[in-house]
Amino acid sequence: MSTKKEAGRPLSVVVAGGGTAGHIEPALAVADAVRQLDPTARITALGTTRGLETTIVPERGYDLKLIPPVPLPRKPGVELAKTPWRVMRSVRATRKVFREVQADVVVGFGGYVALPAYLAARSTIRGGARLPVVIHEANASAGVANKVGAKLADRVMAAVPDCGLSGATVVGIPVRGAITTLDRSAVRAQARQFFGLDPDAPTLLVFGGSQGAQRLNEAVAPAAGALGEAGIGVLHAYGPKNSIDPRSPDGAPPYVDVSYLNRMDLAYAAADLVMCRSGAMTVAEISATGLPAVYVPLPHGNGEQRLNALPVEQVGGCLIVDNEDVTPEWVAATIPSLITDTERLTAMGAAAASVGHRDAAMAVATAAVELAKERRTR
Repeated sequence: MSTKKEAGRPLSVVVAGGGTAGHIEPALAVADAVRQLDPTARITALGTTRGLETTIVPERGYDLKLIPPVPLPRKPGVELAKTPWRVMRSVRATRKVFREVQADVVVGFGGYVALPAYLAARSTIRGGARLPVVIHEANASAGVANKVGAKLADRVMAAVPDCGLSGATVVGIPVRGAITTLDRSAVRAQARQFFGLDPDAPTLLVFGGSQGAQRLNEAVAPAAGALGEAGIGVLHAYGPKNSIDPRSPDGAPPYVDVSYLNRMDLAYAAADLVMCRSGAMTVAEISATGLPAVYVPLPHGNGEQRLNALPVEQVGGCLIVDNEDVTPEWVAATIPSLITDTERLTAMGAAAASVGHRDAAMAVATAAVELAKERRTR
């Protein structure tokens, strides 16, 4: 039963989405939405020393608590045999965090951090009530952590139908407000000036996630001459561990190459067309901004990246090109005619926006806050 002391303290929401940007960004988008709903709420992010969260979470102004990671090996062996011990160790650490922050609800997004959070929530009882859990699955095919967690959760949400979690409510992928509220045309001039791009040239944005994509680098940079001759500007994020050597002809619009993009909102605003991988978060952001895209799915796993882009392709909002088909020759033959066809780009952008979700973060945050408040009244 709720006490007067508990009723008077701020709600405490824990988001568990460490590891890759695909897990961290939806978690922080939901955190932002929780703050909109309840500016007094205490928000804590769970993470490990392995993930990008050690940089991203503090930069976004949230408290980060680190727990031991729990990798989930797919094949039998020594590492798999160590998993039960690792899980128990991480669950103990997570329960300690829950007690420290007086957690009222846990919102998990899959990955190394989420499974311990789900299991710890199951065994964390205060005031006679178990800690409620909200799960969000961003991918077209659910991972192991969320498949386990869905059996323990109070609410299950997903980006797309048929992700492998029965009974999931489809809400799309939580995307941060800087992207969902982006008016590309209003800030295009500012964005192009920020990156040193030609203010008027059709502009191609190329990136491969936070680490870059070697295949895209090898296909686009050598095509710099053909793109430049066609009057196309390029903004290319090649990854901090990679390098490229694009050579544009004299007088061509700038080919701007950077290792990493800190301002994705301005990168999207500067672009007329995007060429990139099709991680779930990437597809969600690009669709939310209404940008036409050429997706080159990473050829791994069970084809998850192709599945992420398929709904956009089905409405005509993108092209999906196989990794092995993307070559400098393909880029030179295809991109100029596509990016200069303004009528086609406009239609593709509108189609992409039609499957984009701008309110997913608020939907997940609302569910979390409702469960937290319900728990207080039990």
